Amino acid sequence: MTFSICVRETRAAGDGERVRFGVAVATNNPGIGVFCPFVSGNGAVATQHYTVGEVGPRLLGYLDDGLRADDAVAATLAAVSRPHLRQVHALCRESRGVHHGDAPSVYGDRVGGNYSVAGNTLAGEAVLDAIAEAFEHADPDRELAARLVEALAAGEEAGGDRRNDDVRSAAVRVVDPGAPIANEWYNDLRVDASRTPIADLTEQHKLAKDYHAEAAAEW
Repeated sequence: MTFSICVRETRAAGDGERVRFGVAVATNNPGIGVFCPFVSGNGAVATQHYTVGEVGPRLLGYLDDGLRADDAVAATLAAVSRPHLRQVHALCRESRGVHHGDAPSVYGDRVGGNYSVAGNTLAGEAVLDAIAEAFEHADPDRELAARLVEALAAGEEAGGDRRNDDVRSAAVRVVDPGAPIANEWYNDLRVDASRTPIADLTEQHKLAKDYHAEAAAEW
């Protein structure tokens, strides 16, 4: 039904460091940007498979309160209804948490030094590998949102969701404390109903970035 990637990146900022988080997700359901990706300056969350509105905000709230991602996942699942129907993964500054429940096959996850990938109802495990490899091999100096969307595209190219529904959706969210406010123009983008949501999301990012570059030159 869904595949997603959560990312944590640390960047130099003056005399210290700043940490940014991002999530990108694609699915064969409409409006996934409302229910799946949740991000703050303290963590990134992707909740999928019979997603209900309380899971993501509750889990992100725990991260904002200082819980580690693994503990936050456990606390969330203990508090929500029918946890066996939820697939969720999350990152904070110190840890990663993942739960698959009764996610439909093919499902699974991959983890790297600063990212987490998970999905269900996939064409095969190669989808997870493709997402992870695309992100690992991307130029880290490029915008995180662009790299996240490209990772989704790699997963789709590897087979993506095994179904072929007409209405699909995709979304990307990045929170980067201390970054220029202009980044918000292309750090929170959604395609709610399309036959080609990842391609549309790629185009949205390009248009938003290009528009801001033109506008900034005039301001």
